[in-house]
Amino acid sequence: MENYSNLSEREKEILRCIIQQFILTAAPVGSRNISKRYDIGLSPASIRNIMADLEEQGFINHPHTSAGRVPTDKGYRFYVDTLTEFKRIEEHEKNKINKEFSLAEKETDELLTIASKLLSSITNNVACVLYPNLDSGVLDRIQIVQLSSEKLLVVITINASLIRTITLEIKMDVKERHIHGIQNLLNERLGGLKLNEIRSSFKDRFRDISADEVPLITLFVDSADKIFTDVKVNDKVHIAGTGSILKQPEFESPYRFQSIIELIENKDIVVHIFENKHYNITKGEVLVSIGSENEDLKLEEYSLVKKEYTVEDIHGTLGIIGPKRMEYQKVMAIVDYVSTILSSYLKRNKGI
Repeated sequence: MENYSNLSEREKEILRCIIQQFILTAAPVGSRNISKRYDIGLSPASIRNIMADLEEQGFINHPHTSAGRVPTDKGYRFYVDTLTEFKRIEEHEKNKINKEFSLAEKETDELLTIASKLLSSITNNVACVLYPNLDSGVLDRIQIVQLSSEKLLVVITINASLIRTITLEIKMDVKERHIHGIQNLLNERLGGLKLNEIRSSFKDRFRDISADEVPLITLFVDSADKIFTDVKVNDKVHIAGTGSILKQPEFESPYRFQSIIELIENKDIVVHIFENKHYNITKGEVLVSIGSENEDLKLEEYSLVKKEYTVEDIHGTLGIIGPKRMEYQKVMAIVDYVSTILSSYLKRNKGI
């Protein structure tokens, strides 16, 4: 956290007022506006002098010929760093979050989708929820279901909580005893191993098994990299809220409109942004990265608010991408709460 001791208490108070007012209105903030709306006991002339000092120090600036000021990235950083606590989440918002999760099936993908939709609908920003990195996840068990004469559904449970499904094409006559046989064999030899261990050693672990002994073994040997791998990039992120963010005044400009659409449509970039080591999160912390602090130039007009959710030793990330003029206290509180609830519901999958 940056040291703001060079700012007087009056300067800090005026700066907070400017930022709060700009977040509310999206309009440049003048001294008379501050004087009327905030009971700080200073005349417009005194406020103007303080605003001039704040501008000189880089916390606010003139957007154009207007007499009003807007926060800079440095100003927003001061605001976020000096927030003493998150905004209290409204009871109806908590109820909405809890109800949506309680009605969900236990499938991991559905829980992540619900998390992204809740984040976007409550904050009116773009929400992103990344699937956790599964490589270090431990295989709990495998279940195999015959969908048709040509398809098998493979359900793998990781860390006793995360559930993934993979469809395999089959080109042989499969009987129920074949399915039970391969399912029992796979669970016996692979249960308790990490996915990356399974991929690298799968063939060696089944060298002594022939297709005559266990029909379907060849299919699983050939499909090991597909079954026991991390989620593909296109399936790794759940994004919601494009419509909500475009209603905000920042996106009336065609340039801004196009830039946010391009960002959201490129899932590779979104995954990179949320997985980038530049944005590392301390365990349990809500991270806020503002404008020019973002390593990716595509985010220079936006703020990123994110937090990890956890399932045993596996970590995923969720968060918000929105304009720098966002209600940080509320957004940080919602991101924090949804992360906690998502972690809780994923852990409840245990034993399914």
